[in-house]
Amino acid sequence: MRKHWIDNLRWVTVLLVLLYHVIYFYNNKGVFGGIGGFGTYPESPQYQDVVMYILYPWFMPLLFLLAGISARYALEKYDAKIWFKARTRKLLVPSTIGLFVFQWMVGYFNTAVAAQAGTFGEMPGVAKYCLWAVSGTGPLWFIQDLWLFSLLLLLVRKLDGKDKFWNACGKLGIVWIILLGVVYWAAEQLLIRNPRPESADGLYNLYKPLFYFIVFLMGYFVFSHESVQEALKKVWAPLLACAAVAGTVLIVTTFGQNNTTPEYLGSPLNCLYGWLACLALMGWFQARFNRTGAFAGYMARSSFGLYIVHYLVIGSLGYMMKMYTHLPPWSMYVILTLAVFTLSPLLYEILKRIPFVRWAVLGEKRN
Repeated sequence: MRKHWIDNLRWVTVLLVLLYHVIYFYNNKGVFGGIGGFGTYPESPQYQDVVMYILYPWFMPLLFLLAGISARYALEKYDAKIWFKARTRKLLVPSTIGLFVFQWMVGYFNTAVAAQAGTFGEMPGVAKYCLWAVSGTGPLWFIQDLWLFSLLLLLVRKLDGKDKFWNACGKLGIVWIILLGVVYWAAEQLLIRNPRPESADGLYNLYKPLFYFIVFLMGYFVFSHESVQEALKKVWAPLLACAAVAGTVLIVTTFGQNNTTPEYLGSPLNCLYGWLACLALMGWFQARFNRTGAFAGYMARSSFGLYIVHYLVIGSLGYMMKMYTHLPPWSMYVILTLAVFTLSPLLYEILKRIPFVRWAVLGEKRN
């Protein structure tokens, strides 16, 4: 029986990612990427940036938790080789071949500011195109990580071939489930402090492979159990209340800081809020949203595609409005939000109807 709460929580989280990127694109808190805000902090507080502080601590870890749960269920149903082949098509193809077919346009706008400054000089067109393709990775780091984790999971499963560890994880009660937050906190400490600008440290801190792999394995070994899910379902309300309190304290005490630095992410309060939010949302969606309908079904099928294509809408329109218009900031936010939630589905529907593009950009079967 399909667990609709997982589908629903996944697509709702993806929609929140779209909203996050609208705010992030114009942030003035020093978060890398985007085009920058409308003035500097603290002279221009940009209180709308609070959305980043609310969402960033938990929404990507939650997606990896759900991916780990889904991987367990899929491997109970399909042969490992068939499953990994499908993962390669769905994850690796869009994040490699798709860069040169579609995401290079994202890279064009990502590098537009540098191009205007003359950074590229007389670089040949082919070299610029390759640079745009690589720079267009953007949010696709998520599926690159996920493909790697899928590969590593096949090796990890051999170490637990008889499911002894998996079965032991199913015996955890709610107290131990909450205390797994210590593991979550410890995993965040694996980020590189004071990343060196001349190295790949910043890239490592973006992908956070060790942290997200641990979270992914938690989904696979712990949260795929019915007993663990039922335990969360029973206490979703107090968990949500505790997460709200922790999040409020975190935001009040840290607003204005760059909330993506290793020091911020590894702080006990950030980890506490992120972990409690993940647990609460999984419990809440089991208790209240374990059902489907026409819209929910469409979103469950389409959210991956929306994630793939949405940043072109944000990067292109967001850049053009900031650089070439004199619109008031509030209207840019409104226009960009409406655009990303309307044009992204339209773009996805167009792309999935083009045979080669459907495969290369969205990872869907050619036929």
